Amino acid sequence: MLESILTILISTILVNNYVFAQFLGICPFLGVSSKTETALGMGVAVTFVVVLASAITWLIQIFVLDKFGLEYLQTIAFILVIASLVQFVEMFIKKSSPSLYQAMGVYLPLITTNCVVLGVTVLNVQNGYNLIETIFSGFGASVGFTLALVLIAALREKLMLANVPKPLQGVPIALVSAGLMAIAFSGFGGLV
Repeated sequence: MLESILTILISTILVNNYVFAQFLGICPFLGVSSKTETALGMGVAVTFVVVLASAITWLIQIFVLDKFGLEYLQTIAFILVIASLVQFVEMFIKKSSPSLYQAMGVYLPLITTNCVVLGVTVLNVQNGYNLIETIFSGFGASVGFTLALVLIAALREKLMLANVPKPLQGVPIALVSAGLMAIAFSGFGGLV
């Protein structure tokens, strides 16, 4: 079991990184990655929601959708769970910790439309993971997403000081950098 969990973690963080290998979450990857602080805040919020969503959607898949032959409703059910979870988490944080809400409040609504969250939940079911493996897969995927966000944000901060040709400034150089980072991450392919 421990070996399976370590394999899942290494695979989701480095080898099959959802941003660099599966190209999910590109919108927040490019949109929230101009500053390291915002990238880290978004990463923490995504981690919290992905781990919770992974566990809840697994339970719904096993005990509701599979049990009653409603597998065809998976995407709709998962989207509803994710949107509801984000709203619930936002309300809970707003009431329990206003300072944390101020820090994360901007990122929580963005998570509802982040395709990484839905992608992780669907792939956990498709891979046939049990509940523990699903939770660790969600955690690893969100850590990999956070790693990608922070790396590109740090690189974009450095590029602001660099002499980049005018046609490549902004998003074009970010895309070139992301492509080079994806190539670098493909080097982890032999680990698992």
